[in-house]
Amino acid sequence: MFYMEQELKTKKETGIVIPLGAIREKDNSIIGTYLSLKKVIEFCKKSNLSIIQLLPVNDTGTHSSPYSGLSAFALHPIYICLEATEGFSELYKTNSAFAEKYDAYVKKHSKPASKTRNRYDYSGILNDKTALLKEIFLQEFENDCSENAQDTDSSFSAWIEENPWIKSYCVFKTLKDKNSQSSWKSWSQTDQQADIEKNWNTTDLEQKKQQIFYAWCQFLCHKQLKQASDFARKNDILLKGDMPILMNEDSCDAWEHRNVFNHALRAGNPPDGDNPTGQNWGFPVYNWKQLKKDNYTWWKNRLISASQYYSAYRLDHLLGFFRIWAVPETDTTAALGHAEPYEGIYRSEINEIDFDDNRIRWLSQPHIPTWAIENITHDWQLAHNILGIFCTRIGQEELWIFKETIYGDKEIFNTDLNLGNTDLENQVKAKLAQYWLDRCLIEIEKNIFVPSWTYQNSTAWESLNPCEREKLELLFNEKNQQQLTLWKNSASHILKSLTNSVQMIPCGEDLGVNLECVPQVMKKHGIFSLKVLRWCRQWEKPGQPYIPFKDYPELSVTVTSVHDSSTIRQWWQEEKDSVKSFLEFAESKEIKPDEEFSPETAKFILEEASMAKSLWCIHPLQDFLYLDKNYYLENAQDERINIPGTVTDFNWTYQLPATIEEISENKELCKNISEICEKHRRCNKNFA
Repeated sequence: MFYMEQELKTKKETGIVIPLGAIREKDNSIIGTYLSLKKVIEFCKKSNLSIIQLLPVNDTGTHSSPYSGLSAFALHPIYICLEATEGFSELYKTNSAFAEKYDAYVKKHSKPASKTRNRYDYSGILNDKTALLKEIFLQEFENDCSENAQDTDSSFSAWIEENPWIKSYCVFKTLKDKNSQSSWKSWSQTDQQADIEKNWNTTDLEQKKQQIFYAWCQFLCHKQLKQASDFARKNDILLKGDMPILMNEDSCDAWEHRNVFNHALRAGNPPDGDNPTGQNWGFPVYNWKQLKKDNYTWWKNRLISASQYYSAYRLDHLLGFFRIWAVPETDTTAALGHAEPYEGIYRSEINEIDFDDNRIRWLSQPHIPTWAIENITHDWQLAHNILGIFCTRIGQEELWIFKETIYGDKEIFNTDLNLGNTDLENQVKAKLAQYWLDRCLIEIEKNIFVPSWTYQNSTAWESLNPCEREKLELLFNEKNQQQLTLWKNSASHILKSLTNSVQMIPCGEDLGVNLECVPQVMKKHGIFSLKVLRWCRQWEKPGQPYIPFKDYPELSVTVTSVHDSSTIRQWWQEEKDSVKSFLEFAESKEIKPDEEFSPETAKFILEEASMAKSLWCIHPLQDFLYLDKNYYLENAQDERINIPGTVTDFNWTYQLPATIEEISENKELCKNISEICEKHRRCNKNFA
């Protein structure tokens, strides 16, 4: 690693963050490639920039989101540079059919930059490029596939042996093809429990070809990204990678390493004002106990693999290494989730504060009155019949509790009630699902409970007298304090193991964290924190003032925007209260909040960010391009990378408004960026 520990303590650097696919080249306006990075590096050299942070480039299959990984190790073949692939030129010259297909691909997907949306066709490019790669592959290995294709290139064969993950990845991808890309959980038992070595060494020629093809694509990805990485190091540009914390349930890793994941739980966020039932992301959580037993080998291998290319890395959702909000796989919402790891409350502890087992049942199980369903059906007997499907009646009371065989609201929604009226059935199911969430305590394991996130809104809590509430809250608070210690110690052990396993510089995405132990642990293990300029405010104080730049931790990365936020232009146009507060904080006399966003506005914001005490400033390339009005799109929202909470073709398909060559040749832009970088380097003395 060319950045030494002593340099980290004093050297200030400025960089850009970019999704690789966004790069547009003079000779390739289709999608950015691994080799496109060379031209980005040349631009950075001209602009005095010294860091390039890439958003994740792992294979995500049919999903455009880089945080929905199909593999923790495999790189995305969509970023392969076709023209630089060995065998391409010869095939293009000698095979007219291939040349025609390639020319059609270029014509179909090449788009000139415009002032309106600049997006690329993810699925179309992936499908067409894969087909072209397969033709090159078959041409290269047509005489060897019947034997062992990788032996035609000794370096290819050696690379496969050095990367044991490649065999399982190729087998998984081939099985995905066989099963029409469906989730591995829907495959036949044979495919679900596939013997990887047996499949890899198959005598079935077509299966072998397909597996070797996927390995060959990964070899190309590796060689091209390594070439760009070596070029970055040669030019003293620090390349920073991104490590998504979670893996897609339908990923090679979740399929192969069952013990690494807890498939009974899904990661998410607890309820809040915008999301009253929380967020269920659908990704399985980690089995940290098993990972610890294995000395975190799977995670370490991820980092070691990434270190081939990067000198620094970003750990996504760092809070998840302290505690993750874990949601039962059987639920559609995240309301009945809990923190993992957790300090449970034993039944005996609740008994000790004068709650007998009947009261614990009242606290932990929803009680549904018959009238709740009868008010919808207007039929007492029908209400009884419906409740009987899911519930057990308490004696002769008109009160019901869910059967022990009902594990989540998915079962409620998936059951056909045969009412002959869709609207009526939906109303009944919605009411039952509402009651499913109505509990003060959640029984996580037999006789071990945690309070529900919204326990104070439960029917059971509202029925308690003040003395009973006080007793329970004292117990909850005691467990929470124990839990905070548990999270701190657990995360410290994990992060120490991970950060010590590689020489890369660790950075963490710690947005929205309010646990006191998080910055302590990050500092202890030399992990850079993340500071988003517009969100660095003292939210608990009147007026929510901005945090002074001198109070930013030195070991941090200041950014103007992130991939999930608006750009500074959209922020300026649409969040005027925030903008006004920022200008008051910056004591600006020349820039006014009601002014139209301009290159002068952009330079002001970027220069302000450069005054942060943070060692690094890494901003989206879009925010730097605002220094030249020629690069503005008509609609500021079209310059975003992602809009959280939406799944559309718009997300993750952003392209630059000009070629990287044109941007690099813009002397005035490079000069302005260079001045901002120099201002950040010089501001050391302000915090001496």
